[in-house]
Amino acid sequence: MPRVPYFAALLLALTASAWAQQAPKLEPLPEPPPPPPGMELDQAQEPQVTIIKKGEDTVEEYRVNGQLYMVKVTPPGGIPYYLFDDVGNGDFTRRDAQDTGLRVPKWIIKKW
Repeated sequence: MPRVPYFAALLLALTASAWAQQAPKLEPLPEPPPPPPGMELDQAQEPQVTIIKKGEDTVEEYRVNGQLYMVKVTPPGGIPYYLFDDVGNGDFTRRDAQDTGLRVPKWIIKKW
């Protein structure tokens, strides 16, 4: 006996049952409660973000208390990279978005 009609009937039954199920009715989330007294956000500590277009690049400058600490550069159609001022002296180091921090040693042990 061929099993193909049984398989087709089972597949049709599963598909029909999936179509019969309706998505649950979604409702918006309620507003979060206000923070307790003394726990309000300090607006002076929130970063100020300035977005600038330089050529085709989008540059986002992040400042806290007026001091620039991070720059995010997004080239068109490319992967964004970041410039960080870790010490606060104005020297920025580049970090890529996909940088895992893993540095593989590339020493030459033996050459043939």
